[in-house]
Amino acid sequence: MTNAQVTDTYPGELADVPGWFPPLDQMLFTWFLERQQKQGMRGDLLELGVYMGKSAILLGHHLQDGEKFTVCDLFEGDAPDGANQAEATKSYASLTQQAFERNYLSFHDTLPTVIAAPSSVVSEKVAPGSCRFVHVDASHLYEHVYGDIGAAHDILMPEGIVVLDDFRSEHTPGVSVAAWEAVLNRGLRPVCLSTQKLYGTWGDPEPLQEELLAMLRQRSDCGLSVQEAAGHRLVRARSKGMKPPPFPPSRHYVAPIPPNAPAAKVTESRAARPARPAPSRARRLAKDLLPPAVTRAVRRARASRG
Repeated sequence: MTNAQVTDTYPGELADVPGWFPPLDQMLFTWFLERQQKQGMRGDLLELGVYMGKSAILLGHHLQDGEKFTVCDLFEGDAPDGANQAEATKSYASLTQQAFERNYLSFHDTLPTVIAAPSSVVSEKVAPGSCRFVHVDASHLYEHVYGDIGAAHDILMPEGIVVLDDFRSEHTPGVSVAAWEAVLNRGLRPVCLSTQKLYGTWGDPEPLQEELLAMLRQRSDCGLSVQEAAGHRLVRARSKGMKPPPFPPSRHYVAPIPPNAPAAKVTESRAARPARPAPSRARRLAKDLLPPAVTRAVRRARASRG
């Protein structure tokens, strides 16, 4: 992870929102959320750790009538311990609730329910078994991620999806330990792995994996492999020049002005040229008064020029 560029301008497109949300994960989020909708699954959405709102904006786009979307982040608040405070100061010093809300409201009419607090309080704010999709992207410290995974387990519906960010990054070993510990000892079953995120469920992953594999095998912009480890089938996906899925522009979007096209070259035909004006009456009279010999000389001169 590198420091994202922070901007005070209103985003016109999702790509204008700072953050770490690769096209592959945008595509996978969209696929899982649309599949849930097609299956008739209804439930709330939850995101722990929002940064500037990039993934939250996409999640909010898939909110169905009657569902609730909750986000939780420290924003400018105090962290629960020194290690978490140091992490927040180093990586998220520019994060403010105002910046998140500005970006989110550029794409949506209303805000989600915002919990400005450590993710450890989310179990008190979100009802058990109420969510169909939970994105965990808050602290990278083992103790906090362990707690976030436990909260996700309690908050998710039986067949809901949890997404764990940064589960394999070299600078976030605490997430890796907590994620694979959940797979080995806490009943979490992987559905697929992207370069950055682990998608899992505490339900049955087989139907999901079969549909996902069928979709991914049809894409030329996605590398795919399937491995077995500790009794789990691991579907691994990676981008091969993938573009983000289509997403509606914000209310501040301004279409680019196309460059001026070169003027078309006009070829004038002989027929298009204006007709010569008829000779005036005075000119006709002068012609009639000229001696025949002079008239013949003028005609011969014109013929020799033409």
